[in-house]
Amino acid sequence: MVQRCVVHIQRMSRIWLTQEPKSIAGKQLLALTQQIHKIETEPQRQAWLRSLYDWDIEHQDFIKELSINPITEHVWYKHKMLRRVRRLLINAFQNMFHYLQDPQIPKSTNALESFFGHLKDNLSIHRGLTIKHRKNFIKWYLHFHNEK
Repeated sequence: MVQRCVVHIQRMSRIWLTQEPKSIAGKQLLALTQQIHKIETEPQRQAWLRSLYDWDIEHQDFIKELSINPITEHVWYKHKMLRRVRRLLINAFQNMFHYLQDPQIPKSTNALESFFGHLKDNLSIHRGLTIKHRKNFIKWYLHFHNEK
């Protein structure tokens, strides 16, 4: 079981859709993605998934719009980033909500990334270490951190 970081899903959605999408579909999808971190219960999860499904049905024709180059007859989807966020959510939702069943699972990897950021900072201070000494440094760092 792998928990996807909901903060990363939201961040990628905001990057791909921009902070101010031009289309109504983009604005609605951005609003949906910004609600993910607020989900704390199974009924809220069900309601969010239903909203995503309803959004998908409402905008299915818009999502499928194509552009055609009249000279080369090359065809592509018009709303590439909207489609990308839609695919991100569809692929991720199986692993987005494990934290609801197990309170030991964090919904975000921010604490873990902070921990490894401190470790990397400490390693960079000692950048002259050999590989063997770097490994030992990490072992001792983890040992002393676990004692706390």
